[in-house]
Amino acid sequence: MSGLGQRVRNTYASGAPANYVPGLGRGAVGFTTRSDIGPARAPMAQDGTQEAPFLPPAGRGAGRGRGMEVPGRPGPGPGPGPGPSAGRGSGTAGMGGFGREKDENEDFGDYSETNYDEFSGYSSRGLFQDTPYDADDKEADDVYEQVDERMDSRRKRRRELKQLEELKRARKEMPKISDQFADLKSSLQQMSDAEWEMIPDIGDYSLKFKTNTALQQRNEMFAPVPDSVLGASAGQSTTTVSGTLTPAGNGAETPSSGVTSSVTGLAGARGAQLSHKLDKMSDSISGQTVVDPKGYLTDLNSLKLTSDAEIGDIKKARLLLRSVTMTNPKHGPGWIAAARLEEVAGKIVQARKIIAQGCESCPTQEDVWLEAARLQNPENAKTILAKAVRHVPKSVKVWLQAAQLEKDDELKKLVMRRALEFIPNSVKLWKALIELEDVDGARILLGRAVECVPQAVDLWLALARLETYENAKKTLNKARAAIPTEPSIWITAAKLEEAQGNNLDMIDRIIQLALKSLQKHQVVMNREVWLKEAEACEQADAPLTCAAIVRASLDVGVDPEDRKRTWMDDAENSISRGALLTAKAIYAAALKVFPGKKSIWLRAVALEKRVQEGKSPEPVEQLLQKAVTCCPHAEILWLMAAKEVWTNGSVENARLILRQAFSANPNSEAIWLAAVKLEWENDEIDLARALLAKARAQAPSPHVWMKSVLLERECAETRKDEEDLVLEGIKLYSDFPKLYMMAGQFYEALDTPNYENAKKMYREGVQHCPKSIPLWTLSSRLEEKMNGVTKARSVLELARLKNPKNDVLWLEAARLEARWDNPKGQEMLMAKALQECPESGILLAESIDIAPRAQQKRASFTALKKKDNDPSVCLSVAKLFWQERKYSKARKWLERTVQLDSDFGDAWAHYYVFELKRGSKEAAEKILKRAVTSDPHHGEKWTRVSKQTQNRRKKTEELVKLVSLTLPFAEQP
Repeated sequence: MSGLGQRVRNTYASGAPANYVPGLGRGAVGFTTRSDIGPARAPMAQDGTQEAPFLPPAGRGAGRGRGMEVPGRPGPGPGPGPGPSAGRGSGTAGMGGFGREKDENEDFGDYSETNYDEFSGYSSRGLFQDTPYDADDKEADDVYEQVDERMDSRRKRRRELKQLEELKRARKEMPKISDQFADLKSSLQQMSDAEWEMIPDIGDYSLKFKTNTALQQRNEMFAPVPDSVLGASAGQSTTTVSGTLTPAGNGAETPSSGVTSSVTGLAGARGAQLSHKLDKMSDSISGQTVVDPKGYLTDLNSLKLTSDAEIGDIKKARLLLRSVTMTNPKHGPGWIAAARLEEVAGKIVQARKIIAQGCESCPTQEDVWLEAARLQNPENAKTILAKAVRHVPKSVKVWLQAAQLEKDDELKKLVMRRALEFIPNSVKLWKALIELEDVDGARILLGRAVECVPQAVDLWLALARLETYENAKKTLNKARAAIPTEPSIWITAAKLEEAQGNNLDMIDRIIQLALKSLQKHQVVMNREVWLKEAEACEQADAPLTCAAIVRASLDVGVDPEDRKRTWMDDAENSISRGALLTAKAIYAAALKVFPGKKSIWLRAVALEKRVQEGKSPEPVEQLLQKAVTCCPHAEILWLMAAKEVWTNGSVENARLILRQAFSANPNSEAIWLAAVKLEWENDEIDLARALLAKARAQAPSPHVWMKSVLLERECAETRKDEEDLVLEGIKLYSDFPKLYMMAGQFYEALDTPNYENAKKMYREGVQHCPKSIPLWTLSSRLEEKMNGVTKARSVLELARLKNPKNDVLWLEAARLEARWDNPKGQEMLMAKALQECPESGILLAESIDIAPRAQQKRASFTALKKKDNDPSVCLSVAKLFWQERKYSKARKWLERTVQLDSDFGDAWAHYYVFELKRGSKEAAEKILKRAVTSDPHHGEKWTRVSKQTQNRRKKTEELVKLVSLTLPFAEQP
């Protein structure tokens, strides 16, 4: 060899060299698996606290070198040693984060899927486990529960109907086995015990428990015959089939015997059985089927299927009732109960036998005979009732039942006449017989009936109705002599006189005699009973008798000091029951006692208008004339009388009434203004101006000056007269805010607006009238027009300081921000407004209108929860349903709005537009007529339109249409 010496082969038998890292030469690096570092989170203790982990988390270079000792566990652990971190310098530091220093605040929580909850997240105690459950949480849960119930109830009825239809379809396609064999089951009830014992016991033919033990013992197995063999022999009716040979375990072969079977025999037998069934269901004459396919299942359901428990109960009841009938055979209800038990059990023959025994044991009890007749067919029932009348000839029920069984009216009459021979004082028999007769026969029978039964009031009254006037009077006199304690006879006599056309005095005299006669015979009838009789007379179209009863009985049982209150309550109760004429008679009687009571006159006039609606207006005018005569100083009665006459087209009579009113009330502001309005509406401008001048001189008042300014604004040739009047009025009445408003509006409406003078008027107005909200509103709008939002905002803030908790000012401030495109400011002001005025209807309605579309339902729910009887809130809810195309609900809320406040013009305009767009023209016309009747005067949009000069003299019908044109819904298709 060369001088290099012998080469030593290194086999690494003594171990790896220093600083050797396996795989480093080929680029491999160290890594750590989850099994090396243990679970991601330490186990949890029972109290929910985190226990100390069994193994410490790996530090830098985890997975290299020797492990450190773990307290409580002998031997080295899998972690790094106590020396320098294992793996440092070997390429493992900084790989995958395993080479970093240990973080003391590292989270070792359990974030596995087994510890994840969809609501609480990664938490073993729940996200809100320690949070107290307060009232807000309960309310929120209730709201969510209501939402779930509401969502579940949607289409519930349709879903249930669909399920029911599917169930019926399934039952029709695949009926129950019990329904198919119901008829066979019912016939099993007739089987005897011997037939039941002859039925053989069923064997176990199921394949589940079959074994091949016997076959294995005989060392033979059989295979089924192939279908090809059966098919080849189908035309020969019979075939011989040889079994296959199966070699057994010992090597022997056992031949199988031949099997001879009839292929067509089973099919023929089945066809014969089907033919037999069809023959039974076919009609014996035409051969057509008599099975109703639609009612087949219904017939099956109607079959009586008696359970074992019911059979046991029937047996117990049968024994009990048998004991009752044996121990007390004269007890009729026992026989009836026993017969009905057998009827329920389906044994009608046995029931008839039992009730026949009952008839023999209790021949004098009519109920037993009636039950026996009920269980028989009509022909046999006649025979039974014929026997019954021989035993109980005084039984009205038996005779009536016997008459009902007869089909011919003549036979019925014959039976009843025979019955009346035995029971001539039976009112039921007389009435039943009279109903079968004609008018002449009924009159004759009634004449005989009242002789036999003189105490029957109905028979007397029926006879009086069939007689002539003279004979009816005689009949009623006889009835009164026979029954002096019956008030209906006297009332019938009064109706007779009214029908004959006699005067009111005769009717009053009859009713007065009735009260005296009844008191004489100690018949006690209170006022309520008499008023009910009066209402009955009104229903019978006898108004004079009704009024006579009211006049005669109104004082009965009433103390003098309580008369007015009691009578007004009686009238209101009668009106609520629809008895308007009775209430009218009560008011008339009360006015005779209290002729100077204005309130009674007002109620009487309102009722008279209701009674005479669509009829002649003269009764109302006459009543008002009486009212102003009795109450000459009641200004409202004079005004109502003048308006009624004027509305009916008589302007001269209206002027005459107002002149009389001036004489009775010389300095009445209301009468002066009514006279001015009369002349103004009839285009007598000079007369109206003269009346106003005279009124300003004789009866000056702020309203007189205001009407004077309005007249000049509409009719003056120059604007100077209006300006002079309004400024003079302000000097005289500096505390009247409407004059300041009219002055400011005057300067704003000039051809060249004088905003400075208008501002001056508004400023003076709020100084003298700081509580006038419309004045502050007009001032802020003028400032907005002149100086922008800042000055207007300051005016409204000052107004709120002087008028705290005023919802109109808050609403105006919020709308100011909305006009200047400041939604956040508007939202903030609305929140403050609702805090200061939480029950303001206009603010709650505005909160619904301005809310985003997704939050409008919630806002409406909150508003209705706070104030559900406010018309503004109801109108906003109706508009919300309208926008969502829920028209039936929108109509319902619109109707509720106009019922809550019929003077709310905005609601009528919305209702009218709704019916035009989503209803019909007829419905819209009805709403328009209702609005005219209500004559509304209030509403934000209503006053904005009606206060315009060109619209001041328009009628309600025209105003409703004008206001409806300003609504956003009017533009919708």
